[in-house]
Parts: sequence; C-alpha cells; structure tokens
Amino acid sequence: AKTEKGLDGVQAAIKVLKDYYASDADGAANGIISILEDIESKMTAYLADLTSDEETAVAEYVSMSKENGVDRATKEKDVNYDTKETKMLGKSIAELSSDEDSTQEELDAVTAYREKIKQQCIAKPESFEERKKRREAELAGLKEALEILDSEPSLIQRRVAHRKLRGVEQNAIVAASA
Repeated sequence: AKTEKGLDGVQAAIKVLKDYYASDADGAANGIISILEDIESKMTAYLADLTSDEETAVAEYVSMSKENGVDRATKEKDVNYDTKETKMLGKSIAELSSDEDSTQEELDAVTAYREKIKQQCIAKPESFEERKKRREAELAGLKEALEILDSEPSLIQRRVAHRKLRGVEQNAIVAASA
C-alpha cells in the first residue's frame, strides 16, 4: 500500500514536471524527469516483485492450510482410534486381572489340597514306640484268637460229591462241625 502510494506520487510528480517544463526546449528539467522516470521504473519493478512475492506467500499459505487441515483431521481420527483402543485395552486388562485373580485363588486352593494330600500319602517312618505298640496289639489279638479257637468247637470243611443228571458231579464244600 505504501509502495503504491509512493509510485503514484512519483508518477504525479513526473506529470507535473512535464506539464510545467513542456515549454522549456533546452531540457534543463530533462535530467530531473529522467531520474524520476528511473525511480518510477524501479518502483514499478519492486511493486511487481512485491506483488508476486505476496501472491506466492498467499498460495503457500493456502496450500499449508490445506495440508494442516488434512493433518489435523488425520490426527483427530488417530486420537479417536487410540482412545477406543485404550478403552478396549483397559477392559481387557480388567478382565485379565480378574481372571488372574480367580486363577491364582484356584492355584492356591489346589496347592493347599496337594500339600494336604501329600502329607497323607507320603509314608512317614514310624517311631520305635509306635511299632512296638502296634506289634503288641497284634500279638494280643492273635493270642485272643488262639484262645477262642482252642476253647470252642470249630468248623471243618470237607469235600462232598453230589450227582446230577447225566452223571455230572458237582463238588461242593460242606461245613461240618468237628
């Protein structure tokens, strides 16, 4: 805007000087007018460059704005996807944690049961006193059984043959008292 005003001012000055010195034939003012025309051409070139630079900058800005819009939309989609994935992973973690807790509880119960069974199944060596008591009880039981057998009549088994039809014998064990 300032450059355009400056250019308009130079053009107006050239016009005024040309009008004023139009009657002057010897060209005393020609030097000043040529300097002003040179300034005008340079300012016109500068203004053209400036306009071209501004148009290039505007085009770059528009292009960058479009790229930024696409990038922003892509990143927003990524954020939405990541948010959904985070929620899904949070749910999965919660489920897996509860599964882990319940599995750990089951493992603890199985381990405790195994230890209990292990204690029952592993043969422990008996102490001398325990073996002695067990043998004494066994001997006492055997003595008592011997006394019962000696004091009461006992049953004796004999083989008896019975005939069946067509001459087949059947052996049977018959108890007889002795």
